[in-house]
Amino acid sequence: MKVVIQRVNGSFVSIAGNVKSQIGKGLLIFAGFENEDSKDDLKWMSKKISAMRIFPDNEGVMNLSVKGVKGEILVVSQFTLHAKTKKGNRPSYIKAAKPDISIPLYEKFVKELETISGIKIQTGKFGADMQISLINDGPVTIIIDSKNKE
Repeated sequence: MKVVIQRVNGSFVSIAGNVKSQIGKGLLIFAGFENEDSKDDLKWMSKKISAMRIFPDNEGVMNLSVKGVKGEILVVSQFTLHAKTKKGNRPSYIKAAKPDISIPLYEKFVKELETISGIKIQTGKFGADMQISLINDGPVTIIIDSKNKE
């Protein structure tokens, strides 16, 4: 499982010109899944994201988590996080899980993140052509791979 986390002052997802979900201050998370991803990956990632101290405290030091700032979370599925670009100019998505595997993983991840963070999670729509708008704060962008726990 790979995620790209953006600390935002606001973000929203539009589908066919209609706003599906939106948040204020918080995290926009793009999540991609592989066939090998398990319940353990989802739980580890949810704990990591919930506790990650990437929001500034009163002194401007990144000491607070999304829970600590009473922030919001928007999760959008993004299989392209698993793009392989070694050969040629067309990315390969062979490592990305097909919908029959990735949809249940996505849904379980959203539930797990909601349970661990205590925050109602907003979402995009799996497989839809979405337009994502965001105001990146910082900018702060973090990439995490559950298979490479650094």
